Amino acid sequence: MKKFFSFLFFIIIVNLAAVGQQDPQFTNNMHYKLGVNPGYAGSENALSGIILNRYQWVGFKGAPKTLVFSLEAAKELFGLPGGVGLNIISDELGFEKNILVNLAYAYKMPISIGILGIGLSAGFFNKSINATEGWVTPDDILSGTAGGSASSQGGSTGDAGIPDQEVSQMAFDIGFGLYLKASNYFLGASVTHLNQASIKFSDLASTYLSRHYYLMGGYNIKLPDPLFELRPSFLFKSDVASWQMDLNMNVVYNERFWGGLSYRFQDAVSLLMGAEMINGLKVGYSFDITTSALGRYGYGSHEFFLSYSISLEKNRTRKYKSIRYL
Repeated sequence: MKKFFSFLFFIIIVNLAAVGQQDPQFTNNMHYKLGVNPGYAGSENALSGIILNRYQWVGFKGAPKTLVFSLEAAKELFGLPGGVGLNIISDELGFEKNILVNLAYAYKMPISIGILGIGLSAGFFNKSINATEGWVTPDDILSGTAGGSASSQGGSTGDAGIPDQEVSQMAFDIGFGLYLKASNYFLGASVTHLNQASIKFSDLASTYLSRHYYLMGGYNIKLPDPLFELRPSFLFKSDVASWQMDLNMNVVYNERFWGGLSYRFQDAVSLLMGAEMINGLKVGYSFDITTSALGRYGYGSHEFFLSYSISLEKNRTRKYKSIRYL
């Protein structure tokens, strides 16, 4: 029975990877926006870097694991105000591994209600498949040889659409985004995999990167006690075939410590927490409590991040000291 549930889960996650959303998800999305919206680059007038590590559905073999390294900074190019950014994302799911490396540029346009960032990202998306490691076929389940059959020891997968050996293909990938930063709120709209690049391993094994659409927003709410502030935010994402919505609420104390809750529709409730350890250095953690049927077989999801920011504003000499995302 345990083998059956493992196989069933494996089929579920492979199906999600094949027809569902392909972009990794992040609970700390209010702290990492550049990955889905290049218009965000340079919006903080700071040089900022973040390392983020996510372990999803801990307890399942082959569950998603994501590692992010990202940099962004305000930078004038050709005399025009703007920002530049770098994303390196490694995302593993079962026998599939995706690596995205891209550069982002955003032009900053002052408008009546704030600063509008118009951004473009371009880079490469590499997809690797190694179905020879741990692949289990339905025949293995029925025969009771799962984990010890020829298919799971490097033989045939039994499916002409799945390569029998480790393969890797790369594709050019672009994205576009708009990001509006105002005095006490932000709004963003973006699309990833705009060119819908195709990835072909063989005549029978191929896929493509479907467009993913994002809407984001957040607001800073002052409380009677000036040391406290509420920061609600949301992230809506869709590949047209499916959609997901994250609703977040953080309480910030003295612009240094935060804690809150997040709800991902029909998927998880999350605990959020973090602090600015020293001037500009922040550490954050979140724990997802899975509310879907998968929650009965797993142990939730963990996410950690470490970030550092240095102000680039000419009228400030001290390092950037705020966990504000506006």
